[in-house]
Amino acid sequence: MTDDTRCVTRVPVNLDGYDSLTVPVHRASTIRYADAESFTRRFERGPDGYTYGLYGTPTHRHLEMKLTELEGGVRTVLAPSGQAAITMAFLTILKTGDRVLLPDTVYGPVRDFAAHELAALGIAAEYYDPCDLAALAPRVPGATLVWTESPGSLTMEMQDIAAITQMAHAAGALVGSDNTWASPLTFRPLDHGVDLVVEALSKHFGGHSDVLMGSVTVRDEDLGLRLKRAFGRLGIGVSPDDCALVCRGIDTLAVRLARAAASGLTVARWLARQPHVARILHPALPGAPGHDLWRRDFTGAAGVFSVVFSPEASPHLLPALDALSLISIGASWGGTKSLVAPSAVHPMRTATRWDGPEHVLRLSIGMEDPQDLIADLAAFVAALDARAGTSLRAAATS
Repeated sequence: MTDDTRCVTRVPVNLDGYDSLTVPVHRASTIRYADAESFTRRFERGPDGYTYGLYGTPTHRHLEMKLTELEGGVRTVLAPSGQAAITMAFLTILKTGDRVLLPDTVYGPVRDFAAHELAALGIAAEYYDPCDLAALAPRVPGATLVWTESPGSLTMEMQDIAAITQMAHAAGALVGSDNTWASPLTFRPLDHGVDLVVEALSKHFGGHSDVLMGSVTVRDEDLGLRLKRAFGRLGIGVSPDDCALVCRGIDTLAVRLARAAASGLTVARWLARQPHVARILHPALPGAPGHDLWRRDFTGAAGVFSVVFSPEASPHLLPALDALSLISIGASWGGTKSLVAPSAVHPMRTATRWDGPEHVLRLSIGMEDPQDLIADLAAFVAALDARAGTSLRAAATS
């Protein structure tokens, strides 16, 4: 054998006694077969067999099985992002002529997908008030899928998942749930009868703002296999390196989530006492909208909540945010570093009416000391108060 050939020939390594404490990263596009006969019969290996890198490696299997275990399901399929997990689930379940019901507080990109791709396929997307079961009931018959998101990712509306599931199943519809805010550590939709649950693994699970991935977990094996086959046909796969990052994140998920939840409540209570703060939208905060449902169904919270400001202060929200130095302005949540995202609500409503100002401020509280975060927010509040006060004085003298 020449050196040129030796360079590309695999050397056998003895793996006896090798049992890594961490999840090994298995990178592969091509899977090698022992003989021609096994190659021709590769599809007989079953849905969890190894046939080609797109369909998974041992690294993928570890993450899939861990998520299935945490969610209380039977099978998990991975996607390149949370959005991809939702849209691929929709494309697998829905066909031309079908109808899907979406909560009016649904994640913004899902609304965009419904308006373009679903509409182009002849699939009707209808929006419903996430908190009005009586108004939802007559719309469920004839729907193929009822989608839920509790709490809503921007204005934190809570949904009665068990009641919606019972209603939908009685009418022959499937129910899906975006559970990214809670994660299965604080709420498990499958335990409440939901058929498929999506997590944006980029957020709490990854936990370090450095990976994009999503998952769909189901409680019915046939639906899980439908999803797995559809993902494969469309060439939807994820990197084993990214799987390893999410696996690493899961190791600390429980402690990070508990820390973020506690710090989030500390910061939320402080903000509630500040001038020009009209409302705190945090379901775990007593007195906040949806608190009773949260207390009934959830075992914990997240460090993600939104703040509504007074009409006087709201026009000055964006420039006042420049006073922040510790908290970054950016999308997403669930990472170790705190984020704030000023978000417009009015364009994201169809079935309900938002009665607040144009923007709300969504905060994701990370692993920093909450007192340091409060000090940073105090500079923002001072800047906001100064701008709002100047504006009020100018209006009074005009």
